[in-house]
Amino acid sequence: MGNLRCVYMFVAFKRYRNLHIILERAQRPIPNAEYNLVCIFKAYLHPFDAMKSIFTLPFLLGFALVSCTNTTSETTESEKEEKEVELTADTNSPVLMILGTIQDAGSPQIGCKKDCCKDLFTNPDPDRMVVSLGVSDGKGNNYLFEATPDLPRQFELLQKNGKKREKNTPDGIFLTHAHIGHYTGLMYLGKEAMDADQVPVYAMPRMSAFLSENGPWNLLVDRNNIELKGINEGEVVQLDEITVAPILVPHRDEYSETVGYRIEGPNKSALFIPDIDKWTKWDQDIINEVAKVDYAFLDATFFSGEEINNRDISQIPHPFVIESLEAFKHLTASEKSKIHFIHFNHTNPIIDVNSDKAKQVLKAGFKIAQVNDCFNL
Repeated sequence: MGNLRCVYMFVAFKRYRNLHIILERAQRPIPNAEYNLVCIFKAYLHPFDAMKSIFTLPFLLGFALVSCTNTTSETTESEKEEKEVELTADTNSPVLMILGTIQDAGSPQIGCKKDCCKDLFTNPDPDRMVVSLGVSDGKGNNYLFEATPDLPRQFELLQKNGKKREKNTPDGIFLTHAHIGHYTGLMYLGKEAMDADQVPVYAMPRMSAFLSENGPWNLLVDRNNIELKGINEGEVVQLDEITVAPILVPHRDEYSETVGYRIEGPNKSALFIPDIDKWTKWDQDIINEVAKVDYAFLDATFFSGEEINNRDISQIPHPFVIESLEAFKHLTASEKSKIHFIHFNHTNPIIDVNSDKAKQVLKAGFKIAQVNDCFNL
């Protein structure tokens, strides 16, 4: 892992990457052997201390070389996979990027006085954005999966990490359903904001009808800010080398159906299911669906029922993380490593990757999605 982190940082310097990204990567749990290296990088490479960076860079590079030399030379299969993931953003191939991991209402959540939120009102975590994926095709086209309240920052992040282009609107937005965190970001495309021109929005029949028949969303349609692209289960959307297929899942479908997506690139594929009632309520076998892809980003809204003590949790069903751990416990290590938990309620302790619950998930062989994670497609 020490070699991996050093390689990533060198690539980041070579490509003049945004220093924020380096620092965000450095926030992840890492072995003690790497601690000193990361701390020094963080101390000297703060974005607001650029001049110091210039004068200390030779020292840092020398220290990194020593640190890399002193780390273990053994490389596991999972470390090889992580190396590939972290270097993906430097290629011209299709890339999938995590743009948000939090449940619809964000973190901190309005009115929350619990320990999980109280400090975040005064010290917000910029990575706590509502769940979203981004896909860059390596040719300058950028696609969003979900239109969240954090859409402006998320699209900017995707553009910075994709191939540069002049266009400042998404080349397509894929919606999963009509719950607040998944479509309300469309408001930024309207007259009061950027007044976009025919941004393609891919939506299932009920979702399309909801947008076209209800204000204020129908104004986006009537004014050609967005162009609704109807999709159906069993059909595939072709985006050059990338294909996208919606998959119906059971959820609280008050205004629309709910779908996940299977996203396939020329080399690898991903499953994205941020919302589902329970794995056992689905007419598909989630284990079989995971077996079909290289990465699976799966609903992990609540760790368990214990964290919600002020609401009837039966009215907001999701698979608990503890249920998923049980359901997936017999998978091989390689299959487990495909699973990246995502869509965390503000109360979910695994948002903090240093928490005991997060360590339990990681020790079991699964992964916890983090903003800025990139994956080859």
